[in-house]
Amino acid sequence: MIYGVFDDPDKTVAAGYKVTGAGIKVNTVYSPFPVHGIDDAIQLPRTRISTAAFMFGLTGTSLAALMTWYMLIYDWPMNIGGKPSFSFAENFPSFVPVLFECTVLLGAHGMIATFFFLNRLAPGLSPRNPDKRSTDDKFIMEIEPAKQRISESEIKALLKEAGAIEINEN
Repeated sequence: MIYGVFDDPDKTVAAGYKVTGAGIKVNTVYSPFPVHGIDDAIQLPRTRISTAAFMFGLTGTSLAALMTWYMLIYDWPMNIGGKPSFSFAENFPSFVPVLFECTVLLGAHGMIATFFFLNRLAPGLSPRNPDKRSTDDKFIMEIEPAKQRISESEIKALLKEAGAIEINEN
């Protein structure tokens, strides 16, 4: 791996456009904070995280519907406030808060678990970070030379030309 170290987010975005414009595939950019425009600059494809969030929320809604039906209709029906307890459809308005809260609960917890899994922050896993300075004030652009059409020396020269203050190999 080749790592270009940058000290300015704007230079990093400009370097991303320059490097990808030369036909080089950038694996990722490590940064201490979100950088606006870096996704487009390194041609990062859209993630499916919104689909995952929807599926977690749908699971929460389904489990809440099953729970309210089982507890309040099937297992222990009670006449509260004169509301009939014959079917789920007749009681649906009173179940909406429970459905909403379970949707949010499972959606949020599912996204947290997904975040920890994808970023290798689970117990026993060490996060991938090639340079610890990327958590403070540096921006690291990662390029895998084996997957490129040009040589390592040309990649390094292009990174240096794009404004990298340091180029490291691992």
